[in-house]
Amino acid sequence: MITVSKEDYLKAIAEAEAEGETVISATLANWLSVTRPAVTTALKRLAKDGLVRVAKDGRVQLTTEGREVSERTIFRHHMIERMLTEVFDMPWYAVHDEAERLEHAVSEAFEKKLVEKLGQKDVCPHGNGLTMRSDAERRKHGLTLLSEAHEGKKYRVASVYERDRKLLEFFEHEGIRPGTNLSVQARNYDDTITLSIGNGSVRLGLPAASRVWVGKA
Repeated sequence: MITVSKEDYLKAIAEAEAEGETVISATLANWLSVTRPAVTTALKRLAKDGLVRVAKDGRVQLTTEGREVSERTIFRHHMIERMLTEVFDMPWYAVHDEAERLEHAVSEAFEKKLVEKLGQKDVCPHGNGLTMRSDAERRKHGLTLLSEAHEGKKYRVASVYERDRKLLEFFEHEGIRPGTNLSVQARNYDDTITLSIGNGSVRLGLPAASRVWVGKA
């Protein structure tokens, strides 16, 4: 039986992989805000169910069945985010947390209705696609991290990592959102970059810039 807890763990593994992290117990403890002993117990249960494999070095990987469950949960999360923005006009930076709460309550019948209503659009309100779920896949499609963008070149924001609500609100305040055109004015001595956005400029630290993917404008 696939419980809410199992869905949470499997989705967390898939999402951490997509953000380029090596998934070990400590990663999941931080990701899910639970204790390491709780993670150890959960991983034993998931491994027994054939949903994950834990290597000798502690690295956690999804099995084929585990990945199917994670992708189904991620798809429902994606559809709820779209429903909240496209139907209920919630701001894009607010829908991730709401979708986290609602994704487990979606039945197959309601999921089908969502697809009929919203269509099969691949991209969520944060610009993250269902098919581009790793750094390598994003780079293969011509995207680069804003922290690596070249001075003097023009870019278009493709996507942002969506788990940090405060960071998303900061991006919104500064005008950095999917679809925004910007250029890198300068790379500064204090590990910040100065961006030109519209008629203004924004100074952004590299940790924040490393959470934004951009493509050619």
